[in-house]
Formats: sequence, structure tokens, C-alpha cells
Amino acid sequence: MVALAGKKRVLGMTSQAPTTGSVVVESKISALGDVCRQIMECVKLKKFGEEDQFAVHLALEEAFNNAVEHGNQGDPDKTVQIDYSIDDRQIEIRMTDQGHGFDPHKVADPRMEENLYEPRGRGLLLMNAYMDVVQYNPRGNSIHMVRFRHKGSKDPGH
Repeated sequence: MVALAGKKRVLGMTSQAPTTGSVVVESKISALGDVCRQIMECVKLKKFGEEDQFAVHLALEEAFNNAVEHGNQGDPDKTVQIDYSIDDRQIEIRMTDQGHGFDPHKVADPRMEENLYEPRGRGLLLMNAYMDVVQYNPRGNSIHMVRFRHKGSKDPGH
């Protein structure tokens, strides 16, 4: 196990039991590396396919970048909490920053002609495209994402 800033709890590594974890990391982009590797290793152990792995990895990075840059305004004294649960059917991630939050409906669509050259909104677009469920808490400082096992991933229970 890698020592991370904050608390970590990992339960169950058998195929049927969900693998869960909770970690609080510093609000800096480099802090995601160890957590991301840990989560992705669990995804691989549950035999999710490459498409699922790619989707989760991308969404995890985008959500974390948004939490650090937009949520916590780049303040390294703040933290980001990452909770995850991975079972044979789905990968669930919740990420919470210490920022004031935002309204995702007010983020401009980056596909619109007037926004094509604006650097905002692409992360939200990608997370929504690659995850099956993307929800925010009412405050807008916590995202809940779920990726269900897609075709091409072998269900280790069958």
C-alpha cells in the first residue's frame, strides 16, 4: 500500500466482494497519481475491459483536475476527498472538494460555435460522455460518477 495524505480504507479483494476506499489528498494535480493507480488496479482486478478502464481513468482525472483548479481554486492547503466502490457490475466514484461549488447547468457547452475556443467545459462534457451516471450534490462541490460494466468486459462471476 502506498502512503497517501489522509485516510485510506480498502475492503475486500475477492471477485464477488466490492472493493471500497476513501482517501483525502492534497489539492494539487500531482496528488492524484497514487490514488489513480490504486483505483485502476482494482478496476483491472475486477476484469473490466479496456473501454471501461479508459473511461474511468479519463473521468477520474477530469473530475480531480476540476476539483483542484476550479473547486479549490488551486489552493494547496485545501483537500479533495475521493471515495470509490468497485464490484463486478460497476465502478462508483465520489469526489468532493472544499470549494464553494458551482451549477453545472450554467457551464457553457464547449461544442457551441461561440465556445469552441474557450478552455472551459470540456471536462464536464467528457465525464458525461464516458460515465453512465454523473450527478452533483446541491452545493456543486461533489460529483458522483458511475460506470457500469460495458460489453467487452468479462464478468468474473460468470
